[in-house]
Amino acid sequence: MVAGEPRPKGYTPSKKELGVVTPKRAAQGRRVQDPAPANRKEAYKQMRERQRAERAEASEGMRNGDERYLLARDRGPERSLVRDIVDSRRTVGSFFIAGAVVVLIGSSINIPAVYYASNVLWAGLALAVFVDSVFIARRIKKHVRARFPQTTQKLGGLYFYGIMRGLTFRRMRVPKPKVQLGATV
Repeated sequence: MVAGEPRPKGYTPSKKELGVVTPKRAAQGRRVQDPAPANRKEAYKQMRERQRAERAEASEGMRNGDERYLLARDRGPERSLVRDIVDSRRTVGSFFIAGAVVVLIGSSINIPAVYYASNVLWAGLALAVFVDSVFIARRIKKHVRARFPQTTQKLGGLYFYGIMRGLTFRRMRVPKPKVQLGATV
């Protein structure tokens, strides 16, 4: 419409005519969009690059503990508390893999004393992991009951989550540990 023309009956002015700023217009000018692909091969290439960027963003978000990118098993304040409990202490599970390698090498040697010692070490490691798991479960129960008395999470699931995290090397844990070793939770 031209500024001087009379408006027809029932005419509604546009938001642009009224001077209202809309979300698309709030940005400087129009959004810049990638040019349309020239052929199927180009479209496939653009799609793969977009997927790669999305995966990298999701992976980084998951490692950093961003709730939007976490898997369902890692979401929630109770799970975050369990992660902090496990990450604040040294666990036997961290040494279990190294001990298992020693046991594997020792059991392959045909010297009876070495073979016997590796079996005793294996039993000791298994017992130590079991005892450590009991301590982790007790600590999880104490802290979850104190901080989240109305939780709907099953404690058995939280125990298993904490024990499995404790069996993983600290550097390989996802999401990354937020607390330092020895920190109070």
